[in-house]
Amino acid sequence: MSDLAATADLESRLEQHRVELTGYCYRMLGSSFEAEDAVQDTLVRAWRSLDRFEGRSSLRSWLYRIATNVCLDMLNAGNRRARPMDLSSPQPQASAVLHTRPEATWLEPVPDAAVLPTVADPAETAVARESVRLAFVAALQHLPAKQRAVLILREVLAWKASEVAELLETTVASVNSALQRARATLADAPPRGTDAADPLDESQRKLLERYVAAFEGYDMDSLTALLHEDATLSMPPFDLWLHGPADIRAWHEGQGIGCKGSRLIPTVANGTPAFGQYRPSEDGSGHTPWALQVIEISGGRIVGLNAFLDTERWFPLFGLPERLG
Repeated sequence: MSDLAATADLESRLEQHRVELTGYCYRMLGSSFEAEDAVQDTLVRAWRSLDRFEGRSSLRSWLYRIATNVCLDMLNAGNRRARPMDLSSPQPQASAVLHTRPEATWLEPVPDAAVLPTVADPAETAVARESVRLAFVAALQHLPAKQRAVLILREVLAWKASEVAELLETTVASVNSALQRARATLADAPPRGTDAADPLDESQRKLLERYVAAFEGYDMDSLTALLHEDATLSMPPFDLWLHGPADIRAWHEGQGIGCKGSRLIPTVANGTPAFGQYRPSEDGSGHTPWALQVIEISGGRIVGLNAFLDTERWFPLFGLPERLG
């Protein structure tokens, strides 16, 4: 029984780190499913090599070292997740063409609960939430893998340079140099700023209430009034994206007219408001999944409408119903 108790205790100690490790791997890889796989691989490797863990570092540091190596191995294949805005120019709605790219192309959304551990410090929570925003994670994908790891460990997780150097088996000078280069890259193409929106403040709550009413009522006058002049609409796995209220409106009134009559169910993704969108069933018997909408807000306006269309992947992950009656 003592061996069983020790095994159960170790499993419990490893599982305590799952959420924060998933958040780290998600920032590194840009994929919620690959992050889950990376963490599972990390925990399996840790279990198998426990006899080599000599306690010279904490269990947490040791797990981060394994997770970093797993992510670096995965990134050596050259895959880099992106948003449609990273790959092409916007298309005017009048000439918009829907072209599908493989799933492995796209930056993926993630439920907050999967990547944001519960902490008591509100400032730490705010930093963690900010660092899983779609725009920030997309910006990270432009960094070389080791620079990405250094930036996340130093600026998101607040590790000391000496701790990162030990994890990466390099020098403090090398870590500081990598951090400086990573900061310079992000400064040259900074991620678009969006407001923190979890929890929502009163103005954000009212904005989203107006958005739901406008979208479900398919009132394009009201909907476009909520959009920033630089608002974007993207729809992975299509590489098409639209820019500006006029083209977004024209899309919904043209090729996107099938969204008329949709219903929205609220959720949260990447620290921002999100909705499961259900379009009317063709047989008229209710509503079926169409998209996971991730909404980006800034300055009292909607700046990003991100519709992820692979609902067979996203709706179970976010706990959304299979259909609405």
